[in-house]
Amino acid sequence: RAMTPHRNGTLSGTPLQEFVLEGFQGGLQTQALLFALFLALYLAAVLGNLTMIVVITLDARLHSPMYFFLKNLSFLDLCYSSVIYPKALANVLSSAKVISFGGCATQFFFFSLMITTEGFLLAVMAYDRFLAICSPLHYPITMCPSACAQFVLGCYGGGCLNAILQTSFTFSLPFCSSNHIDHFFCDVPPLLLLACADTAINELVLFGICGLIIVGTTLGVLISYAYITVTILRMRSGAGRHKLFSTCGSHMTAVSLFYGTVFVMYAQPGAVESMEQGKVVSVFYTLVIPVLNPLIYSLRNKEVKEALCRLGHKLTAP
Repeated sequence: RAMTPHRNGTLSGTPLQEFVLEGFQGGLQTQALLFALFLALYLAAVLGNLTMIVVITLDARLHSPMYFFLKNLSFLDLCYSSVIYPKALANVLSSAKVISFGGCATQFFFFSLMITTEGFLLAVMAYDRFLAICSPLHYPITMCPSACAQFVLGCYGGGCLNAILQTSFTFSLPFCSSNHIDHFFCDVPPLLLLACADTAINELVLFGICGLIIVGTTLGVLISYAYITVTILRMRSGAGRHKLFSTCGSHMTAVSLFYGTVFVMYAQPGAVESMEQGKVVSVFYTLVIPVLNPLIYSLRNKEVKEALCRLGHKLTAP
């Protein structure tokens, strides 16, 4: 529910039709620089993640559970950056910087869905590596194609549930103090600052659910990798140890970057108060991480590099 404020500060009964996304402050030169930076990073994210999806889909040697999950990770990175940045780029060039009330709620729902699903998926990827390394004989049965599909559907189910809760709690608030969102996309912390009702329950829901998801999935990742590390150290083959550490190192790098930045933004009460810091952190996990993930998994992974070479040869062959 939203109300429009009169200029004298009293409330109007007219429902709020739109928000203004203020984005980053600065003059024309700063805005031009931000546009160029955001565009370059967004194109890199789209190109990198699409490449990963295409390579894993077309190369039969990469049709394994690990790469099935990696393809889904690339899809999520592609989706949640695309939910935010086309609109953010358009707003940098626009003087109005307007988003409709429904558009804001829709953007927030899909962003919340994708970002939560990715958190669950990273934990599933750690569990997949745990089974592959610590229980190799049972792995083909446990991680059969139907089980992998069920894991991914479960991730989306958890993401959808959180998105419904966060969106319904946030957009049922009365927004009557202002319609100017101090951010470059619709997110919970800046929206809570606009509410003219007590947001204590909303903050409890935000920090409680996000904290539970982050702590729960992080614990799952840490326990999986504790077992993996012990198993690898017991191996006699130095080459085998190096290969496994390299593969797991890629995943741990991606996990650390994602969970670290999301924790800073959503699982600490001070996040709602510091919007300028929040904007920078948001750019990192909504744009920089989708750019880095394909690089992390391709540059550190011999099988992906070989698949890229094979695809390149096919495309350039006469």
